[in-house]
Amino acid sequence: MGSPRLNIELMLAHMLGKRRLDLYMEFERELDEPALEKLREMVKRRAAGEPLQYITGEAEFCGLKFAVDRQVLIPRPETELLVETVLEQLKEGVRSQKSEVRIIDLCTGSGCVAVALAKNLENTTIFSTDISTDALAVARRNAARHGVEKKIRFLQGDLLSVIPDSLRADVLVSNPPYIASGELVGLPKEVRDFEPVQALVAGEDGLKVIRRIVANASRFLLPDGILALELGAGQRVAVEQLCAQHGLQMVKVVKDLQGHERVIVARAR
Repeated sequence: MGSPRLNIELMLAHMLGKRRLDLYMEFERELDEPALEKLREMVKRRAAGEPLQYITGEAEFCGLKFAVDRQVLIPRPETELLVETVLEQLKEGVRSQKSEVRIIDLCTGSGCVAVALAKNLENTTIFSTDISTDALAVARRNAARHGVEKKIRFLQGDLLSVIPDSLRADVLVSNPPYIASGELVGLPKEVRDFEPVQALVAGEDGLKVIRRIVANASRFLLPDGILALELGAGQRVAVEQLCAQHGLQMVKVVKDLQGHERVIVARAR
């Protein structure tokens, strides 16, 4: 749960609409009873294991603040690596000179990947899908919050099934569910009991969703278009084999700060 003092400071700062640093400038300030009661309720939720981000309704990702609730995963630093990798690939390729870059973002959740990409790319159209209508409602709010709603089309449905057959994209990106069903019980309480299971778990080996994405990726990518996926620890070899089976050429694998092979990039032949 992290430092109790840090947790209480972050909750108090959120409740008062101030920066955490500002609390030290107002250390003599007394809270009235309604404010104390609200803070007690927040502390009670945190003590029960609920993530701080759900309590405050906000999470930071790529330097941006995103609205989050229990309908969406909490954005994580590992997924920032996915965004950074896509931006790097676009910058290195000829697509940086294109008048428009088209991106398909699957399993969008809070919309953090799509919004972060839209904020960093001037001429882009992003098609973001999610099977959850509740998640898409959160994603739309985040796109509007950051002024990129005109760059992103949110589509409700199962993976690529709602993408027009005629669409060809420069990038297909996804942070899909990749946890094996048997591993759910071993996850931290904050994750297991509060985050949406369908956004976490993907079959017995954790590859159920990734298999479907890889199998259909080439059909929606332009020649030399890239597929960028976030992976679970230890999944690299299996995903490389899937890419080879479906005509995708490996480009690179990026490790996270813990040394896990976290992001894989493949290119359409």
